[in-house]
Amino acid sequence: MDSTAEETNNFSHEEMDTPETNNEAESSEQQEPASTVEENEIEKLREEVNIQKDKYLRLFAEFENFKRRNAKERVELIQTAGKEVITSLLEVLDDCDRAEKQMNTTDDVQQIKQGVQLVFNKLRSTLQAKGLKPMESINTDFDVEKHEAVTGIEVADKTKKGKVVDEITKGYYLNDKLIRFAKVVVAK
Repeated sequence: MDSTAEETNNFSHEEMDTPETNNEAESSEQQEPASTVEENEIEKLREEVNIQKDKYLRLFAEFENFKRRNAKERVELIQTAGKEVITSLLEVLDDCDRAEKQMNTTDDVQQIKQGVQLVFNKLRSTLQAKGLKPMESINTDFDVEKHEAVTGIEVADKTKKGKVVDEITKGYYLNDKLIRFAKVVVAK
């Protein structure tokens, strides 16, 4: 029995000393550091993803705040856009009130006419200062981009054919942009 025990022991020692078992032991040792390197890389990538995700969320939130702020400013601008024009027209309104009082206290028609004419001139100059400009239509060629034909009339003068002969409602530009078409009568 001693000889079989020795053979078994020898066999197990031989098995341990073979180059194959040595390589397996070395590779398992190498795998451990490689797996920790991979785990470290994975952890770094996770951290980087979390950092990028955080940046994205912050940027998204900042953009949402910008949109809300912009919408609020736009609403405020629309609500107060006419403030400057209205403020400038208040002076004309004051002149209208004074003219109305004057009409109630005097019978001088010439004085009333002059007062009303002054108010109209002030109104026109105030609106022109804000960029309003009347359109000149009479004796110009009819243009569908600027004019709205209300009616057409027959004319004896052939040179007036297709031209505007009367203006029912004046057209206006605001800062060189058409804001109201002129309603006109066109010669046939």
